[in-house]
Amino acid sequence: MTKKPLSGLRVLEMGQLIAGPFAGKMLGEFGAEVIKIEPPGQGDPLRNWRLLHEGTSVWWQVQSRNKQSVTLDLRQPEIQDLVRTLVRECDVVIENFKPGTLEAWGLGWDDLHAVNPRLVMLRVSGYGQTGPYRDRPGFGVVAEAMGGLRYLSGEPGRTPVRVGVSIGDSLSALHGVIGILLALRARDQQGVGQMIDVALYESVFNMMESLLPEYAVFGQVRQPAGSSLPGIAPSNAYACQDGYVLIAGNGDSIFRRLMQAIGRDDLGADPALAHNAGRVAQVARIDAAIAQWTAARTQDDVLAALNEARIPAGRIYDIADIADDPHYRARQMILDQPLPDGTPCRVPGIVPKLSATPGGIDTPAPALGQHTDALLDRLGIDADTRAHWRAQGFI
Repeated sequence: MTKKPLSGLRVLEMGQLIAGPFAGKMLGEFGAEVIKIEPPGQGDPLRNWRLLHEGTSVWWQVQSRNKQSVTLDLRQPEIQDLVRTLVRECDVVIENFKPGTLEAWGLGWDDLHAVNPRLVMLRVSGYGQTGPYRDRPGFGVVAEAMGGLRYLSGEPGRTPVRVGVSIGDSLSALHGVIGILLALRARDQQGVGQMIDVALYESVFNMMESLLPEYAVFGQVRQPAGSSLPGIAPSNAYACQDGYVLIAGNGDSIFRRLMQAIGRDDLGADPALAHNAGRVAQVARIDAAIAQWTAARTQDDVLAALNEARIPAGRIYDIADIADDPHYRARQMILDQPLPDGTPCRVPGIVPKLSATPGGIDTPAPALGQHTDALLDRLGIDADTRAHWRAQGFI
């Protein structure tokens, strides 16, 4: 079996729900040993989110694969001592508590860095570890609004809508993973670890492309534009007889081929439309021509013609479309992962795809506290202490 690129890396995950655990998930998929600390009793709240099977969310099977579950009550001084001992043998700590929480428990960055100077620590929070908003509670949905995404989502003049998934949390997790890999590289060079401060709103803001310079230079506040892409034309959703297709004909040569495919060579040959700036000025005229053509055809007919003409276009997939798509299967993006009782289930595949050392699913998502005793054995916790902790609800 090919050795995964993060094999030998030990990660302690103290986060819950989405942002921190998503980062841990990605590290685990590429070989890291991920020890997930959960509160005794109920565990990570994600276990009970959305649709449940046999009392556990099926989402859990995605977010917690390749992880070990250890139940520890981090509020207890004895457990805090245990965690500091554990951190001595860890490379990475991931946490997404409210800033100051770990400091109150003696588990903040300064405390853990003193125990293990080579430690890399990812801290994910709503507003970051510093600044005037530091102590505000922050969730991904609020970060999406503060980061500028929510303002642009939806139709002009209507209530802004949210993206249907927790995109602010997931973007923050991706930034966190990048930060961890950068910090590990720096540790290889300099011999010491560092803390990575990821704010949810900043992770969203980092995706906002040209919004800030356009405002700074031109005073322009970009407005919501529905399915179109302002300043780039044509790129929109167009109605067919049986649904919508997305068409991106915004490259100069692509635009000419698109106009030829829809029988509008007059537009394709118009010098005023040869480049993007001219097309943006007449985008309503271009969209009307495309919409007239798609409205008379089915999605299949439209996509067949556009694929033949090498025009980027596609359907708007729901999850049923995704699950049945042969390309997803061919790319191993739909994986069979039975639930603990044998119920068939499918989960998303591994991204990104490495040619020589790919990631994978080595172990399914753990039961609550499944690995607690194994960890306590390794740390030398005797049976009497363990029994006392269990009686007190500490583990």
